[in-house]
Amino acid sequence: MQVPFLDLKAAYEELAEHSEPKMLESLRSGWYILGPEVSQFEQDFARYCEVSHALGVANGLDALRLALVALDIGPGDRVLVPSNTYIATWLAVSQCGAIPVPVEPDPATHNITAEGIRAAMVPGAKAVIPVHLYGQPADMTAIMAAARDLGLKVIEDAAQAHGACWDGRRIGGAGDIVCWSFYPGKNLGALGDGGAVTTNCDTLAERLMLLRNYGSREKYRNEVAGFNSRLDPVQAAFLSVKLAVLDDWNTRRGAIAARYLSELDGLDLTLPHVATKADPVWHLFVVRHPERDRLAADLAKVGIQTLVHYPIPPHAQAAYHDMGLTDEALPLATTLAREVLSLPIGPHLSTAQIDHVIKSLRQLV
Repeated sequence: MQVPFLDLKAAYEELAEHSEPKMLESLRSGWYILGPEVSQFEQDFARYCEVSHALGVANGLDALRLALVALDIGPGDRVLVPSNTYIATWLAVSQCGAIPVPVEPDPATHNITAEGIRAAMVPGAKAVIPVHLYGQPADMTAIMAAARDLGLKVIEDAAQAHGACWDGRRIGGAGDIVCWSFYPGKNLGALGDGGAVTTNCDTLAERLMLLRNYGSREKYRNEVAGFNSRLDPVQAAFLSVKLAVLDDWNTRRGAIAARYLSELDGLDLTLPHVATKADPVWHLFVVRHPERDRLAADLAKVGIQTLVHYPIPPHAQAAYHDMGLTDEALPLATTLAREVLSLPIGPHLSTAQIDHVIKSLRQLV
C-alpha cells in the first residue's frame, strides 16, 4: 500500500466542481491584478481570522518582509526568531537589513516561549517573530506580555496555522501583524505561491496596502518606496472555495492526529505535545526518534512517505555561515534537526492508509 505524505491531487479533485467555475469566471473577467476577487477573499479571510484587515500578497516570505518594513524594522536592528523554523522566518529579517537573533524553543511544543524570549533579549532588539510551528499555536498570551515588557513589536508567522486557536481565539490578530503563506501544501493552500497579512491596526493595514503595491494607492503616484507583492485573482478565487471547507479539513486532520496519539502511545517515539490552551490544526504531525533516518527508510520500504521539517536548522545553513553560530550554542535546534520526522496527516488519507501507518510503526519502531 502506498501512503503519500500529502495528496494535493485528491484535494483539488474534491473542490473542482466549485473551484473550476469560480476560477474560470476570474479568468474571463479580464482583471488579473488585485480587483474584486482578491478583495472578496480578503474580507472573507479577515472574518475567518476574527480580525479587522487582511491583505493578500505574493507569498509567505513577502508577508514577513512587508510586516517588518511596515513596523520600521531595518538595518542594524535585531529581531528575535526561533532557532527551529523554516528559513523564511530568518530570510525576511535579513532582507530588511536586520539581524536575526535565535531563540531556542520549548522542547515539548517546539515553539518559542515568553521565557525563551526574555533569555535571548539583546540590545537593539526591536521585534520578535513567534512561529506557530506545525499548526501548534504558541502561547500568545505570555508572549504578548513579554513583548510589552521588553518593548518589542510582535509579528506572528502563521504560515502553518490556518484556523488554529489559542485560548479560544483564532490566530490572526494577537500580534501587531500576522503573516500567512498559501503555499500549496499548507492547510489553506493555493495552486501556487500566495500569502497574506492580517492585523487589527488600521494604520498598519494602510501602510501594508501601500507597501505591497509599489507604495501606491493611485497609479503612477508613489507615496513610499514599496514592493510588488500581490495575490493573484485566480488564486484568490480558488482560496475562497477552499476557505469554505478549511474547518472540515482541519477536523479530518485532527481525527488522524487523535488516532496517532492514542495508537502510537507507548512506542519509542516522542509524540507531539498539545498545550492546555492550544487548539492545533495539525499541519504536520511531527514525532522524534533517535534513529530518524533509519526509521524513515524503513517506512519508505513499505510505501509510507515521510518528510523532515527541518533537516538543517537556519543557523547551520551556508546562508548564515557568517553569523558564526555553532551547534553547541543552539543544542535543541540541532537535536531536533537530527530526530524529527513528519508522518502523513493529509485530510485525504483513507482509513486503510492510516491503519497501515500505525501498524507499520508498531512493527518498525
